[in-house]
Amino acid sequence: MLAKSVLLAGCMVATLATGAYAAQQTYVVGSGGTYRPFEFENSQKQLEGFDIDIIKAIAKAEGFDIKLVNTPWEGIFATLNSGDRDIIISGITITDKRKGMVDFSAPYFPAEQSIVVPTDSKVDSVNSLKGKKVGVVNSSAGDIVVSDTLGKNSTDIKRFDNTPLMLQELAEDGIDAAVGDVGVIKYYIKSHPEKQLKTVSDTKFERQYFGIAVAKDNAELREKINAGLKKIVADGTYAKIYTTWFDSNVPTLPAE
Repeated sequence: MLAKSVLLAGCMVATLATGAYAAQQTYVVGSGGTYRPFEFENSQKQLEGFDIDIIKAIAKAEGFDIKLVNTPWEGIFATLNSGDRDIIISGITITDKRKGMVDFSAPYFPAEQSIVVPTDSKVDSVNSLKGKKVGVVNSSAGDIVVSDTLGKNSTDIKRFDNTPLMLQELAEDGIDAAVGDVGVIKYYIKSHPEKQLKTVSDTKFERQYFGIAVAKDNAELREKINAGLKKIVADGTYAKIYTTWFDSNVPTLPAE
């Protein structure tokens, strides 16, 4: 009887130890740290942003820990295959080419382009940009669509190196409208209500999605992330995070 009790006690200890290990499992997460508001360094050199809040919420929902590491975009995918990173969340658009290198979670953010104009503007589509001065980020998806509409060599198109510069020009009335990443634009509008800007969507802009990347064929971790994402959408955490960084127009996410 004593031996049986000792055996049972030993099994319980082993089970508890296994459970504790699982609960404390830590995954190294790589994120670029230069794409506000998705991931950027604060004054303490810590990563924060929409993506950071999302992966933290997923980890909490699934009971694992994460270690965030600021990881340069160049070569970020290679860190998964080398084992230096377990997870990458860095405003990564899901594409067929990238699917050949890594496995993606279900989509967590719609990453289309958007028009941004003053709130009193009559612009309601890409076609209505004709005859107006329009800012785009050089060689971006927005540049392609606007160039197709106005003409690639149109003098009405003003090209910028990045979205913040373009939005500043719009705020200073240097251009009539701008086209850029919807997340960056929404964050700018939320952060600068005094600028009185609004977004305008158009079906000419292809809807793409951001995904969270793991190493190829790491189905177990991918499913953990998907399960956590599903939980935070269902319990309202996702909506709370989205509203904090962008606006109250919380998107409906596709399952895959």
